[in-house]
Amino acid sequence: MTSSNSVTAGLEWVPDACTLPTTERPLRQAEFDDLFANTVDKSERLSRQHLRLTLTGPADLQATVQDLAARENECCSFFAFTVASDAPGRVVFDIEVPAAHVHVLDALADRAIRVRSTR
Repeated sequence: MTSSNSVTAGLEWVPDACTLPTTERPLRQAEFDDLFANTVDKSERLSRQHLRLTLTGPADLQATVQDLAARENECCSFFAFTVASDAPGRVVFDIEVPAAHVHVLDALADRAIRVRSTR
């Protein structure tokens, strides 16, 4: 049996502004975890409000990241995502937030590093 507490465990950092249904949040987090675990080569905090991830993976990685970013932006519109590629399978993924949501970026940056280190 899944209680609402177990569904949201580990998602305490998700802001109230997020409109993704609560039951779908663990699935979205799993998508980000998979991306982080399998593609992050470098994580740079360019400013308090700006995280840059350098990703490498399959040739269609840019499309995958763009799709995930677009879906995330639908529920958390405060994110500003930029996805750029200079070669197939190499993506620069910039994530920016307004000052009011720095804690969300902090948690995302921490998760990217933590999940990556477990691969």
